[in-house]
Amino acid sequence: MNKIKMATEKSVTNNSRIVSLLAQLEKINAECLVDADTARYVTSKILHLTQSQEKIRKEMTAKGSTGIEVILSTLENTRDFQTTVNILNILLELVAVGSSRRTSILVSRGGTQILLHLLVNVSKESPPNEDLMVLLHSLLAKVGPKDRKFGVKARISGALNITLNIVKQNLQNQRLILPCLQVLRVYSSNSVNAVSLGKNGVVELIFKIIGPFSKRNTGLMKVALDTLAALLKSKTNARRAVDRGYVQMLLTIYVDWHRHDSRHRHMLIRKGILQSIKSVTNIKLGRKAFLDVNGMKILYNTSQECLAVRTLDPLVNTSSLIMRKCYPKNRLPLPTIKSAFHFQLPVIPVSGPVYQLYSLPPEVDDVVDESDDNDDTETESEIENDNEDDSDQHFKNDDIETDINKLKPKQELGRPFEDLLMYEQFFPELTEDFQECDLVSKEPKPLSTNITQGGPIVVPTAGVEQSPANHGIEIPVKESYPLQTEDCKKRPMFLGLVKNDNSMDTLQLQGDQMNLLPSCQCLNHEIIKDFDRISLQNTSKNEQSYTTRAMTKKECKTSLSENTCNKSCQHVSSCGGVLFEGRSVQLGTLCCSGPDPEEEDISCSVSVGDQAVPEVPDTLQLHDPELYIEIVKNTNSVPEYSEVAYPDYFGHIPPPYKEPILERPYGVQRKKRMAGSHMRTLMTKINQDIERLIHPNDIIDRVVYDLDNISYPVPDEGDVLKFNSRFESGNLRKVIQIRKNEYDLILNSDINSNHYHQWFYFEVSGMRTSIAYRFNIINCEKTNSQFNYGMQPLMYSVQEALSGRPWWIRVGTDICYYKNHFSRSSIAAGGQKGKSYYTITFTITFQHKDDVCYFAYHYPYTYSALMMHLQKLESTHNPQQIYFRQDTLCETLSGNSCPIVTVTAMPESNYYEHICQFRNRPYIFLSARVHPGETNASWVMKGTLEYLMSNNPSAQSLRESYIFKIVPMLNPDGVINGNHRCSLSGEDLNRQWQNPNADLHPTIYHAKGLLQYLAAIKRLPLVFCDYHGHSRKKNVFMYGCSIKETMWHTSASSCDLAEDLSYRTLPKILSQTAPAFCMSSCSFVVEKSKESTARVVVWREIGVQRSYTMESTLCGCDQGKYKGLQIGTRELEEMGAKFCSGLLRLKRLTSPLEYNLPSTLFDIENELIESSCKVTSPTTYVLEEDEPRFLEEVDYSAESNDEPDVDLANNAADYEPSLQEDGLSDSEITRTHLP
Repeated sequence: MNKIKMATEKSVTNNSRIVSLLAQLEKINAECLVDADTARYVTSKILHLTQSQEKIRKEMTAKGSTGIEVILSTLENTRDFQTTVNILNILLELVAVGSSRRTSILVSRGGTQILLHLLVNVSKESPPNEDLMVLLHSLLAKVGPKDRKFGVKARISGALNITLNIVKQNLQNQRLILPCLQVLRVYSSNSVNAVSLGKNGVVELIFKIIGPFSKRNTGLMKVALDTLAALLKSKTNARRAVDRGYVQMLLTIYVDWHRHDSRHRHMLIRKGILQSIKSVTNIKLGRKAFLDVNGMKILYNTSQECLAVRTLDPLVNTSSLIMRKCYPKNRLPLPTIKSAFHFQLPVIPVSGPVYQLYSLPPEVDDVVDESDDNDDTETESEIENDNEDDSDQHFKNDDIETDINKLKPKQELGRPFEDLLMYEQFFPELTEDFQECDLVSKEPKPLSTNITQGGPIVVPTAGVEQSPANHGIEIPVKESYPLQTEDCKKRPMFLGLVKNDNSMDTLQLQGDQMNLLPSCQCLNHEIIKDFDRISLQNTSKNEQSYTTRAMTKKECKTSLSENTCNKSCQHVSSCGGVLFEGRSVQLGTLCCSGPDPEEEDISCSVSVGDQAVPEVPDTLQLHDPELYIEIVKNTNSVPEYSEVAYPDYFGHIPPPYKEPILERPYGVQRKKRMAGSHMRTLMTKINQDIERLIHPNDIIDRVVYDLDNISYPVPDEGDVLKFNSRFESGNLRKVIQIRKNEYDLILNSDINSNHYHQWFYFEVSGMRTSIAYRFNIINCEKTNSQFNYGMQPLMYSVQEALSGRPWWIRVGTDICYYKNHFSRSSIAAGGQKGKSYYTITFTITFQHKDDVCYFAYHYPYTYSALMMHLQKLESTHNPQQIYFRQDTLCETLSGNSCPIVTVTAMPESNYYEHICQFRNRPYIFLSARVHPGETNASWVMKGTLEYLMSNNPSAQSLRESYIFKIVPMLNPDGVINGNHRCSLSGEDLNRQWQNPNADLHPTIYHAKGLLQYLAAIKRLPLVFCDYHGHSRKKNVFMYGCSIKETMWHTSASSCDLAEDLSYRTLPKILSQTAPAFCMSSCSFVVEKSKESTARVVVWREIGVQRSYTMESTLCGCDQGKYKGLQIGTRELEEMGAKFCSGLLRLKRLTSPLEYNLPSTLFDIENELIESSCKVTSPTTYVLEEDEPRFLEEVDYSAESNDEPDVDLANNAADYEPSLQEDGLSDSEITRTHLP
């Protein structure tokens, strides 16, 4: 107890002592007393206290303390040498390591100006005092990085040349030049200062300091290299270094340190050399000099030697960035980057993208533009705006709309009402009297809601595995509809022999059209040999199981139809024979390589009773392969596809297991580093790309698939993969074999466009097992992708489907997404300086030999699949309960119909009050798939439609509450032709809502016309929602429109704005009911770039307050029930159903009097939703990405001169993975079965 008391008393004494000393010092300053001894004594006592106690240092810089001001005032006024030394040492103690806040306080009190002024005064002495110079520069090196105006202040005060001259005159004095070099580095962070110092010879001076390997003066070497790297960021200094041959000198020094630093104790020096090389290669001259002195091979060899040591990953990373940047830019190996297909538009506006695209001269279509560096002119201005350093002080997004007059909704029809009357035909429900209909009841009843409406909303969730019998939606079956039961029992068709008749409804694979259809392994692991004739036909309605078997040679002889495999026939189309007269549609081959040599003497066929079909549960109630084939023949495509992909024919059901987001053993990418195996994987992939330049003779470089040259001979080697994309929604333009098991894949741009490459869907066959194949898709355009954050591509195996597992699964290891060396010119890029392409690379090992597999960016959903689903829904619904109507909104440019669906409940009877209730239901307007590559939007829409058509009690309540107008696919042509974003007009249809052209954008023109008609007749939809997919964010979320929340993100005041917050209700409901939905990712900000989108136009022009875009992730979820899981069709369809249940709850919350429950209960429910969805600001502004930018995106771009360099860690320990980042490797990922 006495010890504690003594410590307390001592603390109080010390506190009192420092206060007393500061008071004495302040008195000396105030009275201008020239008492050097007293000042010397007081400052020495203060120095002693600050050196001995952290508490004293904190007290001197505490809020309200004047300690810093007193110290600085004394430093400014004193002329005593010892007092100055004492004060400088006091300040050094205050800004010691870990004292960032105290350093900022020193800067805010004017410390920088006082120190610079003192430096100028001391330099006037002859000779300057060395001790003072060391102290001053040591202090400035710590203060400078915290002062945004430090560079300007130093230049104005004349301190630049003072520090430079000290270094020039004291090259052998390491104690003095070390802090001077540290200050020069801070000076050089200002571009104008760097140019000024370069002109005065600082680059040449530093090359006198750095040199080959030596164990002496390593600290000085490290600081000199850091300073050099900062100086060489100036293009002027970089050119000076190139002109003097310093690139070769840096490489020589690096190799010397690499060879002698065998214990890796000087990694930071080696990294400093690489950083200097990286800075000088930011300009074209530097890259050329690097290549001329064989820098690629030097860094490649040294980085390969470093790969074995994990602590050297920073060196490997930086070396890879330099090599990637210096890799000569190449054009894509294509005749033109315009699409391989062309569609003649009815009109071509002069200002439109198609006119501009095809008016470009061929010689500049995709020539690489190398003028991005402006080598002959210095772009760094000598005049610097003093306010430039404050530009990032506040968040600012210039894209946010700030004009409140533009933000305020102004309901404008935009077309005469007489013109809008053409849409009256799409609203027969407003005039239908149902006198001819057989309704449920013709007895008049009180106009009230169903007794089940107030009950709980029951929605099947993706987390509960349903039994096979109940997996699909439940269709109400009435005795008066006997065909309905039979339809529900239909099985998917199967492969069998051609019937004797020549029915044009049968898909035949004619022997004269098909030379080879190799083996396919089925469930019993026997081999079914080549089919020369295969057809698709219905099974009997009472057939409950399917079997496949391989027939022996003896059985083949007695089969009804026999054909012998002919291995010599090598050229085979990826599909079979004629489907119907006038137009042929073929089904892809089951296998694409010849039979095994051991079994060549066996000839096989399949009898009618033993047919190769998927053994799947009866869950594909909406999938009918025969109907799908019938629809395909009426689908118009620009390439005139005649083939059908097996996944689209067989259908897809969700796999019975969860698929986790791909984890990395040492964590995910961080803002300033990429940790663990993913970084090493990326570096390995990049080094393999570098090998193409260093060892060109090792590259096969053989074209194996080419849409631009269909007649291109397909290699007949058994170990070469076969590719195909000539089917609906397919996208793959060209394949080049790089190495034996590595292929470069090039995607086709959107038709009538030269960009938008991201969606892919293609077929691969001829594979072998136990071989790791690497696929590189080399012409992606987005700067980042969820492939870097755990997303995997999708694969569908035909042999797995035939074995009863017809589903898409996430596959691939060593997945990376990075910038490559392919580029396009500024002209081809629409005025932007040469844009680089990006590579998606992944490795796959196939499970089955000679399988046929399909790969896709996301779960494919074709236009024909939509039409099939709609037809099945229409044929199986109960017209006594459900009002279902399918119309054709318009025809697309290529002549495909754009369907519009109306769903609501049939009126209870044809009595007046029931008809009135029917007609007065509010409208819900839904749309989807305006962007073809966002296939997840169609799966969400499928979930919505199935829920609306189900016999779920809540679905019935929902139908009785609303009339749904649904346009499930706004861009049929884009979907059919495998586009990623555009229609056949070469334009993004979601940017045409302001002024759609009836000839070029018919679906948008007429969809907007429907909404304008509803506005004209005073029947505005309660909710408008456009379903989309998001490629760079996780979860499901919404964008809405709010004036107040938009203004909140600008400097304009929004306090006086009154706004109804009901636009937030539906997202909040979904955040409580839908596991995949994330409220914190929602945004209600209106941006200038989005002013022509459906969401903003419907809100601003039509006047729908609840106008949304609902975005679904392509990757997975990082919150909620599905956290850590990749999203699948089960979860997407569930989201569509949950959206419907959210609408029902919205109805209950907004109209409690219509229900049999007290309104107070709804008030409580609403309060619960409000309280659980609180956000810290009026909105959450959603940036384009939810992941930090990864390192290589910024650093190894040859065009990254204007981007800030990412500061790597200053020591190797920063690159060590943390314990919290431990995870599973790619190979250790296992699928967890659902309970």
